[in-house]
Amino acid sequence: MIQRFVLRYFERILVLLLVASMLAINSLIEQKFAFLSFYYLPIILAGFRSGRRFAVGSGFFVVALVLYIQATQGMGMEPGLTQDALLTLVPWGGFLILTGYVVGSLAEQRAARLADLKNAYLATLEVLTFHIESAESNQEGHSTRVAELAAAMGAELNLMDDELENLRIAALLHEVGTADQRLLKMLSRSVTDESVTVARALRGAAEIIAEYSHYYEIVGDDWDIEALPMAIAVKVLAVADAFETLQMATPVRPAFTRWSALEEIEKGAGRTFAREAVRALRVVAGRPEALRAS
Repeated sequence: MIQRFVLRYFERILVLLLVASMLAINSLIEQKFAFLSFYYLPIILAGFRSGRRFAVGSGFFVVALVLYIQATQGMGMEPGLTQDALLTLVPWGGFLILTGYVVGSLAEQRAARLADLKNAYLATLEVLTFHIESAESNQEGHSTRVAELAAAMGAELNLMDDELENLRIAALLHEVGTADQRLLKMLSRSVTDESVTVARALRGAAEIIAEYSHYYEIVGDDWDIEALPMAIAVKVLAVADAFETLQMATPVRPAFTRWSALEEIEKGAGRTFAREAVRALRVVAGRPEALRAS
């Protein structure tokens, strides 16, 4: 929970820490110039975490605050923007901003490469599921539609990027994974380095599929689903899968219309399906692009 909060509000937290550290240094330390190098650390962190633009902006912000303190109170020397002060602060500020620019640029290049890799393996998974489902005409494209719907619902519920990635992959593979447990074992041991984005996503997807495979054995009229210790991604996947499945014809019933399927899902809210997931479905299903797709 704490990690999720920090990642979501990283920029605001970093700005607050910069201001707080500057106030602490200004009030507690006499030789303030000795601590100017301290500000390289948060600028490097800003570049790595949020990219070039935020890092450069943070650098300008820090430099402006330091110049203001020097002009009004002094940073261990006579107050004012004297020649000696500027000869010290201008090169320091320039290198600080340059550091943010370089680190941010490298981080953005790394993120772009990871995005290309992610798109490549997502495309591979989509082709795989499409090929598997093509054996049954009524199933063709089902997993892809579930994945798109689940991802949109997850975004509506403000899931983190990693959670959305796990959910999308789990939705793409949910039909195969729930039917054949060997897929879960393969995903779990496919990549062992947890620092690799693909590895985390595959392992996360395997956990979601494993829990979803027992979903309908757990939920029902006897339990309030909100009280069950179940990941929100599993609840979202259940709603998305059921909604798309209802819109497919079977030998025993015709296909539901989009709004009839939504009404059917809403009947199970609180028991079979989580209320927040149903609410997200209602929002996503009512969007103009969803209406055009139907």
